[in-house]
Amino acid sequence: MGRVKVGHVLNSIGGVDVSLRLILKNTNTEKFDHFVIHGQEDTSKPYVDNDSNQVREYKLPILRDISIVNDIRSIFKTIKILKREKPDIIHAHSAKGGLIARVASMGYPVQVLHTPQAYSYLSTSNRFKRSVFLFIERILKRINSTLVASSLSEFERGIKEVGYTKSNAELFNNSISPISKNEEEIKYPISWPSDYICTVGRPSFQKNIEMMVEVIREMKKEIPSIHLVLMGVGEYYPNLESVKKLIETYNLSTNITLVKWIDREEIFKIISNAKLYISTARYEGLPYSIIESLALAKSCVVTDCDGNRDLVIDGHNGYVIENENVVDMSEKVLKLYKDQNLRLTMEHNSLKLFEENFDLNNNIGIIEGIYQKYTDNS
Repeated sequence: MGRVKVGHVLNSIGGVDVSLRLILKNTNTEKFDHFVIHGQEDTSKPYVDNDSNQVREYKLPILRDISIVNDIRSIFKTIKILKREKPDIIHAHSAKGGLIARVASMGYPVQVLHTPQAYSYLSTSNRFKRSVFLFIERILKRINSTLVASSLSEFERGIKEVGYTKSNAELFNNSISPISKNEEEIKYPISWPSDYICTVGRPSFQKNIEMMVEVIREMKKEIPSIHLVLMGVGEYYPNLESVKKLIETYNLSTNITLVKWIDREEIFKIISNAKLYISTARYEGLPYSIIESLALAKSCVVTDCDGNRDLVIDGHNGYVIENENVVDMSEKVLKLYKDQNLRLTMEHNSLKLFEENFDLNNNIGIIEGIYQKYTDNS
């Protein structure tokens, strides 16, 4: 029996990049042969498989935002690559990867597994744009497409709104390997107090960092020294200037530290030493930063959106807050911040939730089974 050849198509940034690297690094190389088609400028770090061998990669003008000329070029070049590689199946990651792969599959017929990692139509508050993006997804799902959702919320949204049937949809939760406690000092130059809360999220519509600044402003009324460490500023940050302006307007420069994109091991150390983790996202797939926080036994206070609600059970390992409810979020963060016993109980529950649902060592067989299910090599 030959190996299943899997082609991956994506714009490889942020959590999408993390997801692919974890799949490549953990799937059985005796059963699967991977190659990657991704953007020319999205990552320079090579992909490696389970044997630490470099995975074949092709770089095309695949951009995060819509670019008709580059998208058409990428589609035709992808068709040529598919005809050369002859994959048994395609795994398309993110909205742009899904667009390129599914249209290209019309030129080289092959089943496409699509993992949105948060649907693109959720990325705007403009009703017209939202309806257009949703319409595009509904059309594309008819083209050799099977949904492989990254969370239960995404799975349900794909069925209820995009129109997949349950027989044409799969669930593979974003997962990570357990994180060993690293006692080494944080290499990143620390400029914040020892008591702090943290988050990972680029300043963008999705992450809604403006709400987070409002939460810190509210909390400062009770704890003047409250401090937020915001990591992930530096890769894609369309709202950075508005966030900086808000911090300045509210006189919070001594309460919020912006940290550029740093190594994941350093992020783990910062999360591990924080009192708790927060998220104000408007939408998610299944956010790795919160999964990592669970693996590091952290309680979390998050907004009620896809992904977040899959990882945090209200009152069990943290709190789930109505979107844009600044006062409620600040009150819940303060409650956990000040109550060590409550925090310790929820930290224990977070770790247990991770071990039962999001441990990649237990879950990697699920994606391997999906790859085999949709090929003739199973």
